[in-house]
Amino acid sequence: MPHFERHRTHRIGWLRAAVLGANDGIVSTASLVLGVVAAGASSKSIVIAGVAGLVAGAMSMAAGEYVSVSSQADTERADLDREQKELAAHPKQEHGEMTEIYVGRGLDAELASNVATQLMKHDALGAHGRDELGISETSTAKPVQAAMASAFTFSVGAALPLLIVLLVPGSTLMWTVSGSSLVFLALLGSLAARLGGASVMTAAVRVTFWGALAMALTAGVGALFGVAA
Repeated sequence: MPHFERHRTHRIGWLRAAVLGANDGIVSTASLVLGVVAAGASSKSIVIAGVAGLVAGAMSMAAGEYVSVSSQADTERADLDREQKELAAHPKQEHGEMTEIYVGRGLDAELASNVATQLMKHDALGAHGRDELGISETSTAKPVQAAMASAFTFSVGAALPLLIVLLVPGSTLMWTVSGSSLVFLALLGSLAARLGGASVMTAAVRVTFWGALAMALTAGVGALFGVAA
């Protein structure tokens, strides 16, 4: 009797882009705010810097993800086009390649040949793309989806430290922005790990550590330039 199984691999594409966007939004905006605060800027300058960082970062994330994932998609299409030509020109050799792949996975030669025949009869290009090239529907690059997910989640992440800037007094910004941002990062890491089925503690510690390091370094630079001025 068939049973239902829940797998998480279909989330890899958008989950990676979303987590990257939100993490960068929190870290970069919080770091920027802390650097400006440490330099002794006014409240108005701090807000302007944070908003500018949000807009610039969201656009940068969208453009970067789109270009990067588009390059991956172009490579996948080129490989599939090449494979399509090989299937048309050398079907027997391509069948032999598939047979060897299935033998390598544990099937005997006769069964492997039969499996290759059946799969290639059903969808030759799809079978070769999946089993020879490692290209499947789950892992196929989706540039627009990645760009939109990154831009949106970056904006959400960046809005969190900005909200703290608007709500708390300027004299406490250094500690409230850094502390709250670390909490946000820990929650983000935990959520991403839960969605992906990974260790919650490991993910939370990982993103919190690197976020703390980025904020400390940026605040140090801001303090250095603030004193120098």
